[in-house]
Amino acid sequence: MFIQTEATPNPDVIKFLPGQTVLETGTKEFRTADDASASPLAENLFAIDGVAGLFFGSDFLTVRRSPDSDLIWAQLKAPILAAIMDFYASGQPILREAAVKNDIVYEGELGQIVAEIKDLLDTRVRPAVAQDGGDIEFDSFDMDSGTLYLHMRGACSGCPSSSATLRQGVESLMKHYVPEVKSIEQVL
Repeated sequence: MFIQTEATPNPDVIKFLPGQTVLETGTKEFRTADDASASPLAENLFAIDGVAGLFFGSDFLTVRRSPDSDLIWAQLKAPILAAIMDFYASGQPILREAAVKNDIVYEGELGQIVAEIKDLLDTRVRPAVAQDGGDIEFDSFDMDSGTLYLHMRGACSGCPSSSATLRQGVESLMKHYVPEVKSIEQVL
C-alpha cells in the first residue's frame, strides 16, 4: 500500500491519501479521543502521541497535530502511516455504526432556498475545500436575517485562512447565486 501525503493551508494538519476509499458517503470528524470510539482507525490514530484531531473524507483523511506537542511532522508521519496501513490490512470497517443525522426540514420557499444553498455547497464549495483536506457543511439558514450557518471541518477547522475562505470565497459565491443570503457565520 502506498499512501500519499499533502500539506494543507493549516500547518497543524496533514492530508493522507491511502489510495482506497475512506468513507463511502459523507464525512466524519473526530475532535477528541472520546469521539474515536466510532472508528477502529480513529482509535489507533488517537493512540499516537501528538494526534489531536481527525477528519475522514471519501478518499482522504486529515490528521491534526496538537499545537502543544513538541513533535514535528517528520516524527509523526511514520507512526500515522503505519497505523493507516495496519488498519487497511485488518479488513475492519472504517466505522462501527452509521451515525444518524437529524436534519431540519425546510419547506416552501425556504425549502427551495436551502436546496439551492446545499447544491452550491456540494457542487462548487466542498470539492474545492476537500482538496485542502477539509469540508464545509450546511448547518441552518435564518430567512429573517439572511444568515447562513456553516460548519468548517477537517483542515478548515482552526485554519488561519478559514475566515478568509468563508468571507471572500463562500460568502461572495452564495450572495451572487442566492440573494437571500446576507451573511455567513461559522458554527463551532
